[in-house]
Amino acid sequence: MQYPDYQGGSIVNLMQSLIRARGQQSPDAEPYPEATLLPATEIAKARHVVLLVIDGLGDEWLQRHAPHGPLARHRLGALTSVFPPTTASAITTYLTGDAPQQHGMTGWHMWLEELGSVLAVLPGTPRHGGSGYKQAGIDPRQLYGHRSLFAALYTPSVMVSPRKIARSDYNLAHLGPANLQSYEGLDGLFSALAKALKRARVPTTVYAYWPGLDAIGHEHGIESPEALAHLDAIEHALSELQQRLAGTDSLLLLCADHGQRDVKPSQIHELDGLPELADCLHIPLCGEPRAVYCYIRPDCAERFERLCIDQLGADFELFRSETLIERGLFGHGQPHPRLRARIGDYCLIARDQTVLHQQLFGDQPFKQIGVHGGLSPAELMVPLCDFEL
Repeated sequence: MQYPDYQGGSIVNLMQSLIRARGQQSPDAEPYPEATLLPATEIAKARHVVLLVIDGLGDEWLQRHAPHGPLARHRLGALTSVFPPTTASAITTYLTGDAPQQHGMTGWHMWLEELGSVLAVLPGTPRHGGSGYKQAGIDPRQLYGHRSLFAALYTPSVMVSPRKIARSDYNLAHLGPANLQSYEGLDGLFSALAKALKRARVPTTVYAYWPGLDAIGHEHGIESPEALAHLDAIEHALSELQQRLAGTDSLLLLCADHGQRDVKPSQIHELDGLPELADCLHIPLCGEPRAVYCYIRPDCAERFERLCIDQLGADFELFRSETLIERGLFGHGQPHPRLRARIGDYCLIARDQTVLHQQLFGDQPFKQIGVHGGLSPAELMVPLCDFEL
């Protein structure tokens, strides 16, 4: 297993470089250093800055499948994601500049004791489904308590987001003073980027998010022909964008939230098949299928540890969740006040290509092929590419 490098080698540090180049750090923010690969002085040279996040783009995968493409040619190097390397945690880092230690978003499914519920935190729906935050009368800005990245920047900002999620409660809670622009499809994304910069009359910062590769990886596998064809489409669109924006004095940074690796059906552990272990839990599994937070019933700790070693030890490493904080997996410094409540008593982290899934009443079976959330280099390492336009 490889741990995130918050001392200058993670996406948190990239965001610190951006904030220090085009804004100022909040006085109460945790001081993470700038990214070694790209210090603030380099970003500050550009009139406009675009940060494009490609969901699911792993560094190892990119280098294997497109070693001579435009992304590889403009690759500065690799960064680590955060822990867990998953969208809920990493995209929140991009939209706040904070590590999970501070922003407290610890995975797709989180136990929120303040709501008394396990939620899928990006759509804001309970584990069993149902209404989102605002429909339930919950203000997600108050619930998260996050400062928007865009509130830290002195430049006008634009958030470019897929139309399906552009006005989601999560997005709006992190929008701050930025202008929101939505799009449809890959061509729409690159058209929106071009329009945002061509219309800019003053130095502008643009953040854009593309979910397509991650979705294809989940459905077909990250090693599938569909995923490779999509990478080719991204690189082709990127080359066209370079031509359209040549001479705009812009810096385009391309990075990712996490990578993926594929699993086979035989590598999926269903909790239903481990009834003794399931009996130790007092709420459903949380986090990610490859970084699983376990909340244990009183007086079951010793039994739970023994069962995990006997039944899952070959595929998962068991940690007391407090140990993850002590080892700095979520970041460093003062933790979010509810961080400990959001990571359970124990965490099971996948050793290799395997997942642990709990199917609740009404759930669909686990069908993802491409997965993430573990600490393999394929999941943790993401490329940082820069294009001077």
